[in-house]
Amino acid sequence: MTADTAGSRTGDRDGAPGSRRGGARRAWAPGDRVLWRYRANGAGRDGVPHICRPVTVVRDTPDLLAVWVAPGTVCVKPQLADGTPVHREPLATRYTKPRTTVTSPWFGTGVLKLARPGDPWSVWLFWDRGWRFKNFYVNLEEPRTRWSGGVDSEDHFLDIVVLPDGRWEWRDEDEFAEARRVGLLDEAGARRVREAGRAAVEEIREWGSPYADGWERWRPDPRWPVPSLPDDWDRAPEPDAVERAAGPGALDRPPAQAEGPVRRARNGGSAP
Repeated sequence: MTADTAGSRTGDRDGAPGSRRGGARRAWAPGDRVLWRYRANGAGRDGVPHICRPVTVVRDTPDLLAVWVAPGTVCVKPQLADGTPVHREPLATRYTKPRTTVTSPWFGTGVLKLARPGDPWSVWLFWDRGWRFKNFYVNLEEPRTRWSGGVDSEDHFLDIVVLPDGRWEWRDEDEFAEARRVGLLDEAGARRVREAGRAAVEEIREWGSPYADGWERWRPDPRWPVPSLPDDWDRAPEPDAVERAAGPGALDRPPAQAEGPVRRARNGGSAP
């Protein structure tokens, strides 16, 4: 399903992009539309997703999945049952009050998501208006489970903001602590998240892939339509179509749109 086949449904069951036939992984093509979902925390691996973002595939290789969340994309997000947006609820009750889900358009200039199979994080790129690169954002999360209609994960609360000059800082440490306090993360789980965060910081300090790869110069294909949210966005993956991500590998080079001047990496090498 490419950018010029707008009539196709996202993740149709028969012959869907990314589905497995004969046990082999089928790659999605640039322009395919899939779902990037997060399960509700504490619900387990079989939990119903409470975040769903229709995305357009930029690149799909054994080493990297890159997707684009276009401005205006209608997404699903959690909200308190009384109508209060989650981020406006006081932290002490943010994770204990009843919740529901609502749809909302993606505001801003869009976001590019980069994920290596097996990594307990994904790296997001944000721009200001006029395509002025703003920052990287390391979202700590469960390694993604791939299925015929997209990928599923679980957010781990703690994140890292990375500026273009390599400076970085932890983000949402208060939410991470509160999630532990109310039991959404046990001590072992919190320890694994911290370990993942430290591993991500080491990669930031080395300034290798994806930070030195030129992705900030990438631009979406103007022919790509904004993906639509399917009615069955929360459907369970078909049992024979679920594929657990393999171990991490080296990131591939960015696509042709991302090519630009050579940038010096912080470790003394040259970015491609």
